[in-house]
Amino acid sequence: MAASLAFYRLLGLDIPADADTAPHAEATLPSGLRVLWDTEETIRSFDPQWSRPEVGGDRVGLAFRCDSPAEVDAVYDALTAAGHRGHLKPWDAFWGQRYAVVLDPDGCGISLFADAT
Repeated sequence: MAASLAFYRLLGLDIPADADTAPHAEATLPSGLRVLWDTEETIRSFDPQWSRPEVGGDRVGLAFRCDSPAEVDAVYDALTAAGHRGHLKPWDAFWGQRYAVVLDPDGCGISLFADAT
């Protein structure tokens, strides 16, 4: 839990420090959207048949908009410098965005993007 929450804090989510050892954590985005984390044990407490997704598939699909192409590069560099695995280095995508993907501690691909200038 702590590793996952630390990753998302680096992306700007406001997550209380005491959530690192909790079985459940939440962050509310400015739009009101809530992002939630549960330990596997918590999920199994109400869904005993739940099993971890197979290798090769993401558990979630999240994308973080950056203010500029340079910020995509800077956020990617900060996350990989903090020890997180880069999956796709920043590049100028054919659909008109600066785009990159970093893997969170659970191996989920997290997209970083900004409109190309």
